[in-house]
Amino acid sequence: MFQSFKATRRLATGLAAGAVALGTLAAAPAHAEWRGWNIHVEDYPVSAAMDWFTEELAKRTDGRLTGQVYHGGVLGSQPDAIEQVRLGAIDFAVFNLGPMGPTVPEANVVNLPFIFKSVDHMHRVLDGKVGEMLGAAMAEKGLVALAWYDSGARSFYTVGKPIATPDDVVGLKIRVMNNELFVGMIEALGGNATPMAFSEVYQSLKTGVVDGAENNWPSYESTNHFEVARYYSGTEHLIIPECFCMSKSVWDGLSADDQELVRALAKESAEMQRELWAARSQASKAAVEAAGITYVEVPDKAPFQAAMDPVYEKAVEAVPELAPLIDAIKSVD
Repeated sequence: MFQSFKATRRLATGLAAGAVALGTLAAAPAHAEWRGWNIHVEDYPVSAAMDWFTEELAKRTDGRLTGQVYHGGVLGSQPDAIEQVRLGAIDFAVFNLGPMGPTVPEANVVNLPFIFKSVDHMHRVLDGKVGEMLGAAMAEKGLVALAWYDSGARSFYTVGKPIATPDDVVGLKIRVMNNELFVGMIEALGGNATPMAFSEVYQSLKTGVVDGAENNWPSYESTNHFEVARYYSGTEHLIIPECFCMSKSVWDGLSADDQELVRALAKESAEMQRELWAARSQASKAAVEAAGITYVEVPDKAPFQAAMDPVYEKAVEAVPELAPLIDAIKSVD
């Protein structure tokens, strides 16, 4: 699959980089070898896309700009890596925006439940004005946002009954990540939020400690949670993207032509990653459906979004900078 993508996209890459003049490239700084940080294992859509980026970068610059991606978080945890990229000790990385809030408070907007209508809506939002707004906020903290990756949509899965409307959550004990926003989401829907370690979820579902949990298709399938929670409801309440970022100090040292090339390749790597993630998600969905789970579509998320008003109000009180971002997201169809 990776090779076919490379073949079909190579022409587009050449067109995107066509404005890079060879004379200018020759006059640019001498050979630089960049280090890239990635939390995911090698066999993962993010990893494949980042490796493709470094391969194409070396080809397009005749080896003048090269890089190596260190997968599996071997260069440190995400909080550590964020600081290293800001300082220029790591040159580029793909960061999940979920834990980005302590460094860039505006990034918390993607943690708001039901802020995006769908994965496609998230793509449209971040590929437009909102992505530019987030990018500006990140640049102030030493991070240049070059492209936006996909990390899937989290939905509810339950043991006794499916969730199709907010009323279906009332009284249910739902496992969530240990985050005030996610606890608030369940409480706003009338449920009982139950933060716990991810490793405890299977047994808790099996024994009735919780009535349900939430995650994306690959996680639902790979953890075997589908064996005990047989209803999967497509709420897509959390759609948290990842950012292909570069150290601003490294970025500022590039020529304008090199910046154009790097940004073009990063965006193409995002297209590749999105396609690979979608394929992986569909494969997991097909596998659990073949195993007999019941999938419940939730085409109208408006009632869920309306229930989130108090969650949003509390978030904006804590971080006023979120208000214009929320308005901008809601304005995108």
